[in-house]
Amino acid sequence: MRPDLTATRAVLLDMDGTLVDSDASVERAWTIWAKEYDVDLGAVLAVAHGSPAARTIRRLLPGLDDEEVAAATRRQHALQYEDLADVTAAPGAHPLLATLARLGLPWAVVTSADGRLARARLRAAAIDAPLLLTIDDVRAGKPDPEGYLEAARRLGVAPSACLVVEDSEPGLAAGRAAGMPVAALRGLPGDLSLPGLGRLAHLLQTP
Repeated sequence: MRPDLTATRAVLLDMDGTLVDSDASVERAWTIWAKEYDVDLGAVLAVAHGSPAARTIRRLLPGLDDEEVAAATRRQHALQYEDLADVTAAPGAHPLLATLARLGLPWAVVTSADGRLARARLRAAAIDAPLLLTIDDVRAGKPDPEGYLEAARRLGVAPSACLVVEDSEPGLAAGRAAGMPVAALRGLPGDLSLPGLGRLAHLLQTP
């Protein structure tokens, strides 16, 4: 059953693939990283979206110790920091944010990227997030619900009244674990399935 959007008091948005179109940049970085670390590219790209880089690297290379994981994560991040040429706002992102402003609905960005990368990508997309929660702000990234719960706490909104918008399984799992209704992009199963952000803007304005 579709969630009652009239009960929504805040919207919590994932960044990469949801609010910001950065898929090409993400995949370029992981492609280079996979070659350098001799990891099958198909296996890498299958898990490259949604989770923090360190979690993904541990999954791909379980034999690495903590120091090696940290070094591999720094390398993966470095490949992304300056690769912003084709990073833009996702289709419908700015109309959705304008709708949220008109409706007086607070919103936040909750991402598995680190703070430096998140701020760079949001600037490239001309998006000024009133609240940004990154992997630097939590103990565990998605699918752990901590980021979404912390965003709700900072906004002063009950988790059940927050709508999570995500495009990856780890992100949807994080939203569900936080006790929040989830809207899913890319054909993924959510409480609400969206063809794009423009559809959400329309639904929020429809009684």
